[in-house]
Amino acid sequence: MSFLRRRKPPKTQNSEPREIDGENEDDDKKRNPKTNLREDKRWSCVDSCCWFIGCICSIWWFLLFLYNAMPASFPQYVTEAITGPLPDPPGVKLLKEGLKVKHPVVFVPGIVTGGLELWEGHQCAEGLFRKRLWGGSFGELYKRPLCWVEHISLDNETGLDPSGIRLRPVSGLVAADYFAPGYFVWAVLIANLARIGYEEKTMYMAAYDWRLSFQNTEVRDQTLSRIKSNIELMVATNGGKKVVVIPHSMGVLYFLHFMKWVEAPAPMGGGGGLDWCAKHIKAVMNIGAPFLGVPKAVAGLFSIEAKDVAIARAFAPGVLDKDVFGLQTFQHMMRMTRTWDSTMSMIPKGGDTIWGGLDWSPEGDFNCSAKKLKNNDTQTADQSGKGSLGSTKRVNYGRILSFGKDVADIHSFEIKRVDFRQGAVKGNSLINTTKCDAWTEYHEMGIEGVKAVADYKVYTAGSILDLLHYVAPKLMARGDVHFSHGIADNLDDPKYEHHKYWSNPLETKLPNAPDMEIYTMYGVGVPTERAYVYKLTPAAECYIPFQIDASAEGGSDNPCLKGGVFSVDGDETVPVLSAGFMCAKGWRGTTRFNPSGIRTYIREYDHAPPANLLEGRGTQSGAHVDIMGNFALIEDVIRVAAGATGEDLGGDQVYSDIYKWSEKINLQL
Repeated sequence: MSFLRRRKPPKTQNSEPREIDGENEDDDKKRNPKTNLREDKRWSCVDSCCWFIGCICSIWWFLLFLYNAMPASFPQYVTEAITGPLPDPPGVKLLKEGLKVKHPVVFVPGIVTGGLELWEGHQCAEGLFRKRLWGGSFGELYKRPLCWVEHISLDNETGLDPSGIRLRPVSGLVAADYFAPGYFVWAVLIANLARIGYEEKTMYMAAYDWRLSFQNTEVRDQTLSRIKSNIELMVATNGGKKVVVIPHSMGVLYFLHFMKWVEAPAPMGGGGGLDWCAKHIKAVMNIGAPFLGVPKAVAGLFSIEAKDVAIARAFAPGVLDKDVFGLQTFQHMMRMTRTWDSTMSMIPKGGDTIWGGLDWSPEGDFNCSAKKLKNNDTQTADQSGKGSLGSTKRVNYGRILSFGKDVADIHSFEIKRVDFRQGAVKGNSLINTTKCDAWTEYHEMGIEGVKAVADYKVYTAGSILDLLHYVAPKLMARGDVHFSHGIADNLDDPKYEHHKYWSNPLETKLPNAPDMEIYTMYGVGVPTERAYVYKLTPAAECYIPFQIDASAEGGSDNPCLKGGVFSVDGDETVPVLSAGFMCAKGWRGTTRFNPSGIRTYIREYDHAPPANLLEGRGTQSGAHVDIMGNFALIEDVIRVAAGATGEDLGGDQVYSDIYKWSEKINLQL
């Protein structure tokens, strides 16, 4: 067949047959035509790539066939064969006990976990109408990254939509059931509530645009009004039964803002009256609550870093800082996140009174290497301070940012500081900013401005706000309109009627609802970021000039310092102090922050990682998001939704030293 014949390569004019063992090459080819065919066939890189892709596709389709062909019970059978019988999910267990639907449930998602879809965009976003740009597969991030960043960002002057772009929160339970395919947020809790009879008419996801300041969600989308109307509707259509509200992470602060907004008169508030919460809310069950902020937010705003990012930069120095696929990754991320006003709600609140000063902090004696004592009789165990053993070296957690490991360790008397607030002049720009793909406010600081920040040496919660005003003036100018981070001297002062104070529990009163209950539910036993050691990065084009010093290690005498990050007890994101203080002391009993004496409960969940890969993210996890699949937490939520009180749950459940640490804080109550 002629189409199988292969053409011989033409001989050059001066080519001569080669001698092979005394014979020429042409004679050998005549006697061995098969050898000739093999030699003419050359293997190329294209062939290798095709074979590789073909093998991958074949294996993928084979595994997909097996997955669809296997019985639905097979994964459970394999798991039980390895680990033993699995416990019933909380919903199944409580259904057997006879629990049924009673109180409607409202979910309030936190930052980044709610989906955002495109309603109007620029030309680069053609074909993405009502497609998720946040949440889901994040496919557009890889296909058109610069366009994606442009549409996810807000206007840097107003904190609202940029011209020609409208991104809006996804509605319904699907708004935050999964963050990405296979990565649950609310899905497990929703499924277990459904097992005792809950459905969409008795569950409501209070989705909102988590990028906006809390008050701007009402200004732009009337989200607070929608939450108010939906709660009123759920109470009216469920026989007058009050709702159980379950906020998570930043959603805790958002709902705290809502409770003040709904009471306040129009136009600033919702005009519901001072008894609205008493009439409509049975309990607020806060999960992973950053009531007093998180140090992690400071590192994010200052250098767009956290512990994991710092480690990645140490392994691959310069990769993330420079161009990756045509992007100056960190600079684009900083420019984008500094337009999200909501991030400022999580800056630490209460200053040095809460978080500690240069030479003290409430958690200073915490030992990161000690094995905590578990004890269900928490009222005796925890108040005696046995949650962690004495540390070999006190940690200066009050120094949230330190420039140099030595500065983090030595006594404050030995630190020589130059105050950047006293006449520091920005200028003499580090670079030609026209070469930068993404402009940041650091590009205007210049060498003197950067040096002034480092020369101040150490920053506590009290000076962090001054630092952020210096390095991120546009962000903080917007933030000052919407958020406050202090402690109120007199809560009856009319100035605290402004919405900027409503999400700070230290500058606002709880509602007049003595029958309502407030829970704080969070994980413990996970190393959580509390303070950072920084260094200056080399002056170069488009660099962010500050970076966590991943080489800073505490060694055996200070195991809390690893990779430039000081850790403390918490849920990996929120330290115990922030999650637990208000319910342990600030709101406990009748105080100036809780004048009606709302009952408060602490429910801690000691972290236990999954025993094997078959357990997925684990059913006993205390991590900030994974706790949403914690069976003990889900059971507590379902019991309260079905009518139980905090006393029915057994009151407080505490494994940490939150009581002892709270007593060290000298706060007027």
